[in-house]
Amino acid sequence: MLTKDYIELEEKFGAHNYHPLDVVINKAEGVWVYDVEGKKYLDCLAAYSAVNQGHCHPRIINALKTQADKVTLTSRAFRNDQLPLLYKELAELTGYEMVLPMNSGAEAVETALKAARKWAYKVKGINENNAEIITCENNFAGRTISIISFSTVDQYKDGFGPFTNGFKTIPYGDENALEKTITKNTAAFLVEPIQGEGGVIVPPEGYLKKAYDICKKNNVLFIADEIQSGLGRSGKLFAFEYENIKPDVVIIGKALSGGCYPVSAVLSGNKVLGVFNPGDHGSTFGGNPLAASVARESLKVLIDEKLVENSYQLGNYFREQLRKIKSKHVKEIRGKGLFIGVELKPEAKGARRFCEALMGKGILCKETHEDVIRFAPPLVIKKEEIDWAIKKVEEVLSME
Repeated sequence: MLTKDYIELEEKFGAHNYHPLDVVINKAEGVWVYDVEGKKYLDCLAAYSAVNQGHCHPRIINALKTQADKVTLTSRAFRNDQLPLLYKELAELTGYEMVLPMNSGAEAVETALKAARKWAYKVKGINENNAEIITCENNFAGRTISIISFSTVDQYKDGFGPFTNGFKTIPYGDENALEKTITKNTAAFLVEPIQGEGGVIVPPEGYLKKAYDICKKNNVLFIADEIQSGLGRSGKLFAFEYENIKPDVVIIGKALSGGCYPVSAVLSGNKVLGVFNPGDHGSTFGGNPLAASVARESLKVLIDEKLVENSYQLGNYFREQLRKIKSKHVKEIRGKGLFIGVELKPEAKGARRFCEALMGKGILCKETHEDVIRFAPPLVIKKEEIDWAIKKVEEVLSME
């Protein structure tokens, strides 16, 4: 079958909730993917940062295969021999006391929201059903009903109401707005240290520290959504580390499994995750032994191969090379680590056509928020691969 045959099948039988580029991938390794006709592409999306360790990393694949031959799922009705080790290793790596595992990033966000509300009632003393959670404009945390309830993107909400109450929205990067919005009923502030889907938006320097201090002063939980920005993507293990803070709650996912299996988690201390009692929350697949084994090896690969450091060094280099490109279409280049956004001017007529042109030259990117090209390759990328890509990017950004 050819590319067009697979596309025809997908369009005929699949729900049209995505608008992918017309490439059909059937093999991948490291930073490279191959389509069904054998063409090779440099992956500059990394499955929205889920494959930070590179596609099909042999150590992670081996961990998956080895565990799959033993036991894959026990449910949380019974214990397994992998989950306690993942708990211990995550706690030692991140400095958090407790871990609550789930599957998808959206599930982990929902878990954090539930934990914050229960903490608000059982610990802080907010009257039942009055807890409020503050979020930021331009956020993206998933697509469940509760999560889209605090989205500011009209399309994400169109046709899906009624929505969940209890959320207040403020401008991103504005600590004064946060301080003014906090009331006696405020349970938590949920924020992305870098807004990924929003266009790789980096907040003003010092913002996270100021917001954190405001939360501390008002006994409000500071929740960092590091699903996309975390685990090395930003050039630090977590993007919040750039401002030397320790959030009360951290949400992780995506690269936690190296792209091999859905794994997410909420990290916090006993004062927050300790509010859960048996039966309060759960997931049949959350914390299963296959997931735990894969996550354990994924974390080891990040550390052993110094991928966080590679992201920092080569991210700086990638942005420097992009800034040298002379293009009438580029408005701004921003990011941290290998989390890079190239925002185009309105007259460029959108980022989609540039992503399609890059695909034609062997580079896979995806537009976000219409006018931003996101460059986020696996963290195993090498300098010579960036140099190869820059030449192609320059050609595309020079087109009319």
